[in-house]
Amino acid sequence: MVEKSINYPGIFDEIAAKLPGIANHGQVASYIPELANVDPDKFGMHLINYQGEHFSLGASDEKFSIQSIAKVLALTLAYSAEEETLWQRVGVEPSGNPFNSLVQLEYEQGIPRNPFINAGALLVSDILVSHLKAPKEDLLAFTRKLCGREDIHFNAKVAESEKRTSYNNAALINLMKSYGNIKNDIDVVLDFYFNLCSIEMTCRELAQSFAFLANYGVNPLNNEQVVSASKAKRINAIMQLCGFYDEAGEFSFKVGLPGKSGVGGGVIAVYPGKFSIALWSPKLNSKGNSYKAIEVLEFLTTKTQLSIF
Repeated sequence: MVEKSINYPGIFDEIAAKLPGIANHGQVASYIPELANVDPDKFGMHLINYQGEHFSLGASDEKFSIQSIAKVLALTLAYSAEEETLWQRVGVEPSGNPFNSLVQLEYEQGIPRNPFINAGALLVSDILVSHLKAPKEDLLAFTRKLCGREDIHFNAKVAESEKRTSYNNAALINLMKSYGNIKNDIDVVLDFYFNLCSIEMTCRELAQSFAFLANYGVNPLNNEQVVSASKAKRINAIMQLCGFYDEAGEFSFKVGLPGKSGVGGGVIAVYPGKFSIALWSPKLNSKGNSYKAIEVLEFLTTKTQLSIF
């Protein structure tokens, strides 16, 4: 079969024409007070293909809080540090429950179902606190290297805002601590987690940061092997199964790509050997995922016939 060429500029023009007609349903994540201040009508999109070409639309160079998307970067570091022993402490199965479920965590005796629900990300944070000499600084250095930018930072106001409303996360980590699955001081791990989720990036920076997962573990900016091709495959598989909370099945059904969302309105998706793409639209649906970003991604994969299925 001859692989067809994709006219990305033409596709982006079509999306730009369709955007005004796409309903902007949902609400911003007001339960994190700082995120409630974001303009709900913002939209940005940036795609990097396997040839290193860039295509953008809207507010693609405006920074936003990537929130749970950062959990993939944390998982990448933890997987490199722990190798396969990581999966003794956290699973790889879809949760089928809300991302902050205490009931499921108690039922499974302190072993989070996957690394992307809150309990799983807290567990991964605990691992990184154990392994990194300066956890927050090392995380930022890793992220900056992935996207080739030095101006990647935590948003202190967002981190503090999450800390002030962290009762559920505190309950999750204390429950895991009671089962012996958290090794470090709870306050230290929570501080790392809140900062992890507060990382700010643009769509362009985010797409570049995830390009290694579209490039079989190799960072295309410097040709460094971030993780092995096997690990990249497994991280992509977890994104496919668990990247959109309890809407992961529907995202696979509609879009057909490994991806991850964040309650800041960001969405990242990758097609190994083809492209990485980041979108930002702050209004969330009832599952906590960007309504408009998913609608646009569905259109893109349908129009280009580029999905992994």
